[in-house]
Amino acid sequence: MIHRSAACLVLLLTLVACQREDAPAQAGAPDAAAPAAAAATPSSRALPALRVPTVDGGVFDLADHRGRWVVVNFWATWCAPCLKEMPELSALDAMREHIQVVGLAYEEIEPDAMQAFLTERPVVYPIAILDPYTPPADFETPKGLPMTYLIAPDGRVAEQILGPVTAEGLEAMIANAGGPATGA
Repeated sequence: MIHRSAACLVLLLTLVACQREDAPAQAGAPDAAAPAAAAATPSSRALPALRVPTVDGGVFDLADHRGRWVVVNFWATWCAPCLKEMPELSALDAMREHIQVVGLAYEEIEPDAMQAFLTERPVVYPIAILDPYTPPADFETPKGLPMTYLIAPDGRVAEQILGPVTAEGLEAMIANAGGPATGA
């Protein structure tokens, strides 16, 4: 009986890993009980806008990247699956000219602390810190992390994924949506 209870507890903890109870609820947001890899509903706008200051002192503007595929990745330093996918997202950004990745740190963290974190876990793509209580208006409030949006070259949301992503999976989604095939 104790082993069964322990197994159930481990399963429950796995299912709720990287979910924030204090994140504000939003109508139409994906159900937290949905499988982590399941595609969630598209964003509230067909052509979402996103303009955020980055921790390196720059500004990331989604509109500036029309003509490329953009991976918008909501993540946090405390989220183990988020940390696991960062090296792959960085490699994808570095190796594919038609893909731009942007990391949106969805947590309360000071810029200096984020800079220190990125010194330990560097990535080649821009990182912006978001206020978890006022996420970008054109994107749904994440009910779990990581949450990734794949934005097509025309600026529309092609995919929204709740849970970890891989470079291979993103490239397959791009190919299925009419973009360059994997390995292109």
